[in-house]
Amino acid sequence: MGTVTVSAGARLHVGFQNLSLARERLYGGIGVGLAEPRVTVTAEPASGVRTDDPLVREYARRAVDVLDVPGVAIGIEERLPRHVGLGSGTQLALSVLAATGRAHGREPRIRERAPAMGRGGRSGVGVATFEGGGFVVDAGHPTNRFTTEPPAEGDWTVPPVVSRHELPLEWRFLVVVPDADPGRSGESEDASMRAVVERADPAIADEIAGVVTRTLLPAAAEGRLEAFGEAIAEIGRKNGAWYADAQGGVFRPPAGELVEALDACPVLTGVGQSSWGPVVYGVTDAAHADEAAGAARDALADRGLDGDVFLARAAIDGAQIGESDPAPE
Repeated sequence: MGTVTVSAGARLHVGFQNLSLARERLYGGIGVGLAEPRVTVTAEPASGVRTDDPLVREYARRAVDVLDVPGVAIGIEERLPRHVGLGSGTQLALSVLAATGRAHGREPRIRERAPAMGRGGRSGVGVATFEGGGFVVDAGHPTNRFTTEPPAEGDWTVPPVVSRHELPLEWRFLVVVPDADPGRSGESEDASMRAVVERADPAIADEIAGVVTRTLLPAAAEGRLEAFGEAIAEIGRKNGAWYADAQGGVFRPPAGELVEALDACPVLTGVGQSSWGPVVYGVTDAAHADEAAGAARDALADRGLDGDVFLARAAIDGAQIGESDPAPE
């Protein structure tokens, strides 16, 4: 076998459909796969695990174990910023799994094996966008499986996709990554989510359900930018009401200030915070993309913040996998 290359785009996480134990389904992620930025890894068969990156090494060990292969040499060519709301952990883990499988001529079976990689335990958006890109809504998990202790590693299935749409190619997602403390992950995230779920108001879930069915899904299917943006912004704010105690407001600092500033930009809609932040996003079209990016840079500068601003299309496909022929002996 030659070298296998796997490249996957980031994702934005708009929010969940339900965090209340009073409803039959828990979580139910809503999000969008982005064409860029990307994580890109390479893999070659090896005896044992070889890589210079400690996090990649952990994912490679899991991949080797679940695929039952001798080993893999993993390189990383592009990285996503970690714990900022772009889905870096899931996209990296699944890229390593896919690359390892293909390097050994095996089908990685991403959805089936994602739990063994520690992914898909709550939201299924990252797995779904890795598989096929697009705008995604997943079904969540049965509420009766929830306990105050997280399930054992891998003891879950990835939520099924209930709706997926390709978004218009002329749409652009503005993404602002302020230099700020990273969002929650690992045990800290688990503890915060347990606290939120245990006291979540079920009425908010009912309100979100109405927005999803009457506004968001029709707007995504018909490619109506303003309606789509208004719906994801409303869902983001309602999710923020659940998280307010855990993150210090509807949006965590400094995301809240940036959301407020970008809400005033006439060429942007759908302004919100991705996951635990600090990433803030909005939606515009290609004709107004430069104006939206300028407004984001001004918003950062006016608040004395450094950070990155970029524009991305919604992904129209999932991870890209390529193989090169082995070098001649």
